[in-house]
Amino acid sequence: MSDSALAKFILASVSPRRKELLARIGARFEIIPADVEENNAGDDDPEAMVRENAALKAGWVADRYPDRFVLGSDTTVHLDGRVLNKPVDMSEAKRMLQRLSDRTHVVYTGVTLICRSGQVEETIGVRSEVTFKELSDEIIGRYFEIVNPLDKAGSYGIQEGTDLIIESFNGSHSNIMGLPIDETKAMLERHSLI
Repeated sequence: MSDSALAKFILASVSPRRKELLARIGARFEIIPADVEENNAGDDDPEAMVRENAALKAGWVADRYPDRFVLGSDTTVHLDGRVLNKPVDMSEAKRMLQRLSDRTHVVYTGVTLICRSGQVEETIGVRSEVTFKELSDEIIGRYFEIVNPLDKAGSYGIQEGTDLIIESFNGSHSNIMGLPIDETKAMLERHSLI
C-alpha cells in the first residue's frame, strides 16, 4: 500500500510477510519503516523483548506522525534459553538450523498499536511452538536454495519450503510468519482501522 490518502494506519515495518498478512484481511495502510536500534538481548524473557521492540518501532514512527495510528511488530525464535534473531550471514543461518533440527522451539511476536494524539497505546505478545524435522546438511542446503534466511528470525520462514524442515506447529501460523493476524485484526477493529 502506498496511497496515504486511503491508508487507515501506518505499518512501521518493511517486512513483506507482514504486508502480505495485513493485505489478506483487507487492511489499508502505508509503510514507513522505523529507524531504531532493536533490543536483541531477550534470552531471559523473549516475549518482553519482542513487545519492547514492537513498541519501540511503532513509537518511533508515531513520534513523527502523532495524529496517525501506527502498527509495529517484532518476532524472535527461542530455544534452550537463547533467542535466535536474524542471522548475520549464511554460516550463522546454517548453525541456527542445525540447532533447531529435530527440536521444538517457541516463536514470540510482539505487536503494538499507537496513536499519540488519541492517547492509544496497546501491546500484545503471542506465542507459538514449532517442531523441526531432523535436518541434514543436504536438506539445509536445499532449503537455502529456495529461501533467503538472512531476513528471518531463526533463519527460516514457515510459509516457504515447509515440507523440507517443519514437522508440526502449535498455535498461530501467522504468528510464526511474523504477525499474529487474528489478534492484530481484533486490535485494528477496536479502533475502526479495518
